[in-house]
Amino acid sequence: MYLTKNEENMLSGEMGEGIQKAMEIIVALGKIYNAENLVEVKSVQVAGVSYKNLGDAGIKFLEEWAKKGGKISVKTTLNPAGMDLLNWKKLGFKEDFAKKQLKVIDAFKKMGIEPVCTCTPYLIGNLPEFGDHIAWAESSAVSFANSVIGARTNREGGPSALAAAISGRTANYGFHLDENRLADFVFDVKCKVKNFSDFGALGNIIGKTAKNKVPYITGVMEKNQDNLKVLGASMAASGAVALYHIEHVTPEAKKGKMFKDSVERITIESLEEAYNSLNSDENDIDFVSIGCPHASFNELKTIAGMVKDKKLKAELWVTTSKYVKERAKDFVDVIEKSGGKVLSDTCMIVAPVEDFGFKNMATNSGKAAVYAPAHSKLNVRFGTLEKCINAAIKGRWE
Repeated sequence: MYLTKNEENMLSGEMGEGIQKAMEIIVALGKIYNAENLVEVKSVQVAGVSYKNLGDAGIKFLEEWAKKGGKISVKTTLNPAGMDLLNWKKLGFKEDFAKKQLKVIDAFKKMGIEPVCTCTPYLIGNLPEFGDHIAWAESSAVSFANSVIGARTNREGGPSALAAAISGRTANYGFHLDENRLADFVFDVKCKVKNFSDFGALGNIIGKTAKNKVPYITGVMEKNQDNLKVLGASMAASGAVALYHIEHVTPEAKKGKMFKDSVERITIESLEEAYNSLNSDENDIDFVSIGCPHASFNELKTIAGMVKDKKLKAELWVTTSKYVKERAKDFVDVIEKSGGKVLSDTCMIVAPVEDFGFKNMATNSGKAAVYAPAHSKLNVRFGTLEKCINAAIKGRWE
């Protein structure tokens, strides 16, 4: 694998232990995947932020790297933490958990990373351009960057993303290369795909078949950013899709044929299979979760309109970034006046929601519906935003 003189110096330790450790990780991955060289990255998004996932070993790993002088060299944002970093006490998160989570955040701060935690970095200013090489880790963010923006990233692990942030490099393999961005499947969608949950259901079906391959989708002429983000998130959750193309919609598909000469073609006639597989039989709802991936300004506006002058019977969490929450303050006030809670810096999947005693959750997120039963021990009802908000108001799924 070719390294520039500067990269050799980084690897040999001439620029410090922190950079050397980062380069060791990047070069090792490059050798595993037969990369010919490294590429400079424009931005990084680091996963492995929640203490729920990291544990004490993760804290030790981060603290040791920070002590070695690891400092970021490119724009870097963090994935959601295990709690709202500002309002955790008011929201009822346990103090023992909070102390450990804040130690994680402190280690990242020592590396120069601003503690703004979100799975939608493209909504808070970490917005690459078409063709940029980046190193992002969170599955839905990776999908959005590759597919909707047309930037280039593999699905990095937490350590490899952090190594890229410190070194400013990643190995040149996988989706950084043109030939690996061609689709392996063509999915012809014949049914109507109308709203956020429909796109989640479609993603669930495609992800199960495509797994970690690249799908090319026809029959969907959708340009709504929120729907495209949940489509990718759902495909990444039910499979491991990190890049998709939609005919005439996504940027690379607009430029021409983006699938291989020999592909399997699959027709999707209905979304019923996904809706059935993601729904339990529970009708009593005590928890409603919206914002997986993190809610946008428009989503907060829509939710506020639905709950205005209402009183909620079930717990409602709307998760978003600090930046979006501040921009949408008027809508946040309406949601909270109804009894709902708008949380920033966290996500119900990586938060210790089992500590709150919830049993039955309603969500419009195909990703959350896949992960919640195993990660959070919850029964799930999956459907439209309207049905979810109605469940929050009535405490029942109707």
